[in-house]
Amino acid sequence: MLERIESPQDLRGLTASELSALAQEIRDYLVTSVSRTGGHLGPNLGVVELTIGLHRVFDSPHDTLVFDTGHQSYVHKLLTGRRDFSELRKRGGIAGYPQRSESEHDVVENSHASTAVSWAAGIGRGRTLKGEDDRTTVAVIGDGALTGGMAWEALNSLAATQDRVVIVVNDNGRSYAPTIGGLARRLDGIRTDPRYEQFLGWGKRTFQDRGPWRSFTYRSVMHGKRALKGLIAEQGMFEDLGLKYVGPIDGHDLEQVEAALRHARDFGAPVIVHVLTEKGRGYTPAEEDVADRFHAVGKIHPETGLPVEPSRFGWTKVFAEEILAVAHEREDVIGMTAAMLAPVGLQPLADEFPDRVIDVGIAEQHAVTSAAGLAYAGYHPVIAVYATFLNRAFDQLLLDVALHRAGVTFMLDRAGITGDDGPSHNGMWDMALLRHVPGLRLAAPRDASTMRRAFREAIDVDDAPTVVRYPKGSVGVDLPALETFEDIDVLARHGGAPRVAVFGLGSMAATAIDTAEKIAAQGIDVVAATATWVHPVPSGLLEAIDGAELVVTVEDGLTDAGLGEEWASYARLAGNDAKWLHRGVPREFLDHASRAQIIERVGLESSAIADDALAALD
Repeated sequence: MLERIESPQDLRGLTASELSALAQEIRDYLVTSVSRTGGHLGPNLGVVELTIGLHRVFDSPHDTLVFDTGHQSYVHKLLTGRRDFSELRKRGGIAGYPQRSESEHDVVENSHASTAVSWAAGIGRGRTLKGEDDRTTVAVIGDGALTGGMAWEALNSLAATQDRVVIVVNDNGRSYAPTIGGLARRLDGIRTDPRYEQFLGWGKRTFQDRGPWRSFTYRSVMHGKRALKGLIAEQGMFEDLGLKYVGPIDGHDLEQVEAALRHARDFGAPVIVHVLTEKGRGYTPAEEDVADRFHAVGKIHPETGLPVEPSRFGWTKVFAEEILAVAHEREDVIGMTAAMLAPVGLQPLADEFPDRVIDVGIAEQHAVTSAAGLAYAGYHPVIAVYATFLNRAFDQLLLDVALHRAGVTFMLDRAGITGDDGPSHNGMWDMALLRHVPGLRLAAPRDASTMRRAFREAIDVDDAPTVVRYPKGSVGVDLPALETFEDIDVLARHGGAPRVAVFGLGSMAATAIDTAEKIAAQGIDVVAATATWVHPVPSGLLEAIDGAELVVTVEDGLTDAGLGEEWASYARLAGNDAKWLHRGVPREFLDHASRAQIIERVGLESSAIADDALAALD
């Protein structure tokens, strides 16, 4: 069946049995293909029938579909002619999120959550202003994205319009792990309301399969005006905003899904469609995975769901161990996360000290400001977050934390180049942004030992924000210092007084060592060095570069306005006349590829840096 689907139009003529067979084929294909490449498996297994229904009821791209978050778009890609998942999330292959360059059916590429309703509100208003009243905009918001405040700002605004916008709440009760908070409890209440189950049972007994007229009545009652007005359960949460509500709908019953979507489409104004789905549906290892229902997996054995290769000891694990150790020593340390308890390493702390971990949902802004409040109340909050997601809370960090000199520590996981999840997941912006925050101190540890030490030093600061950034993946061997100049650690020295000093910040310290070796091979005296605390400018920098003709900085953040430029400006103002060469990430959005491929493309390989340094000397 799947081979017959070249576009959404091919779905229109399929029978109920053919659609059921197609849904099973899609699940089988996802398990087989994603197990070979890795990717977001669980979320997509849960939206198979929903996505089929969306493409049968709405006419994409004439009607616009926006996915939030975009990792639940694999089925959408299959139904829009992209059946080759062999290079998923690899350079040259299809992206793990919607991508306009792949298809006219893809609109929003940003994979940060809680944005789809705003996109839909804007697109819908544009259609209205143009008089395009035959076009509907659909936002599919799920995997916990409705816990983000931006989604509610958009719903509040949307309720004041008559634009043709349908908001599909894909309610699987989870983001990565089970969704938390008052909203989650409210949706759980709707999902488990006995009146809903009793009503379903009465409707089926009375009308279903009792002849054409009674079957028609059953479908009308289940999806018509009575459901819209909230007969089954009180839907004040949405209706108080002025939004019409349909649901809850069984998201794996295609007939129910399509009926609800048609009602919403034909209403001609903003409508909420509440769809209940199961993350990991149809794949036993995912269904039995209590932690996150195979939200995102590496390469796995499809028969068992077990990883093909055991995971190596990673940076996140180092943090997880250290904060748990600190929690035994200090009762004032509180862990905080925005719906990513396990991915950022706070699960062990939550298991042992459940009252000392706060999961705010997908709400980074709220997390940062409430952390300032916790600091005021006498605690030291530790916010563990992917580096790219801190961008969403920069204003709160600046004006709630830094302005009030709150002792809050930010642990930036997956900082720098992450690669395969594409441009919106690369954590390459933080250093250029954070260097402008008054009073903030930033650490970029090079190995496990310096990370543990940096974390403990960070939480000792009680009058300013502190940041510790570290990359995705496994931790290399420790890189001991041969000598130190106050805060500067020399990692390698070739020859006597160096003509060249190469500084590698954070995970680029090993690159600095390799670069120095290649420069030394040309008969040039050189040192490789680093600092753990990289902002403000580390003490000892001027002494470390004294006499050098060329200073090279290597960082996995932006070159423009990066820390290398900050160091160079400081040295020049102090009267140092060395020439500086900065290597980092260009100011552009990086397409999905492996980290190694991106490193090569942007010129951060040691051989390329050494060549540039030798050319600069000449």
